[in-house]
Amino acid sequence: MQTSLADRATALLGTRVSAAAALSGGDLSAVHRLRLENGGSAIAKQGPLVSEEAEMLAAIAASGAPAPRVLAVTEDLLLMEEMPNDGHLAASWDSVAAALRTLHASIGRAYGWHADYAFGRVAIPNGASADWPDFWAERRLRCHVPHVPASLARRLERLAARLPELLPAHPPPALLHGDLWGGNVLVATGRVTALIDPACYHGDHEVDAAMLTLFDAPPARFFDSLALAPGWQARQPIYRLWPLLVHLRLFGSSYAGAVETALAAVE
Repeated sequence: MQTSLADRATALLGTRVSAAAALSGGDLSAVHRLRLENGGSAIAKQGPLVSEEAEMLAAIAASGAPAPRVLAVTEDLLLMEEMPNDGHLAASWDSVAAALRTLHASIGRAYGWHADYAFGRVAIPNGASADWPDFWAERRLRCHVPHVPASLARRLERLAARLPELLPAHPPPALLHGDLWGGNVLVATGRVTALIDPACYHGDHEVDAAMLTLFDAPPARFFDSLALAPGWQARQPIYRLWPLLVHLRLFGSSYAGAVETALAAVE
């Protein structure tokens, strides 16, 4: 596989690939670091939706937020520049907040995205809506109902029906990263070098902030600097539910407790 990958990347880049090493963390796609004969490097990502990911990375870059440059893309292979990363996210929260303010200042015409997306076998419907509670109810909660146990499905339906009273009707449709956890934020010497592995759409900017709390613990000043609307803490469990449900479907019952906790916080 790696020989084929090296040959394909060489043809796309116009520079010979001398080695391809698999990288950890590619749960839903194959990711390799390529060593180039000219002394450079690149990241190769293989999967069925990499051309859509390339569009999302371009949108992030167009907003002014940091993203890796797309070097080449085909239907199933994305080649990107390799960005510095020392993994010290805890020393970089101020820079993360600045990057998100820049990203979220890019405002769309409606909630959603021009195409659907997916995490592996879990579809991500992105059909446009002019009403934010409706978008979150239909595209982020009810879409899971056929795929979860009946008792959980009933609770999701009840919550979805209450969203008009729990979520703002028309927050600015900010450009969202959409899968923002610490592993998708590359940092070096206290600054963000790139936002990677996006699942972009337009929506309430509180979504990205809530997703960052799933596996990381941003300090209070991080949230303060994002100028979140009053009551944002009460909305966080609602916004965390979607990625938790995705994880439940992809990785199984180890996420059931976190789903229960998020639901209980808003019931």
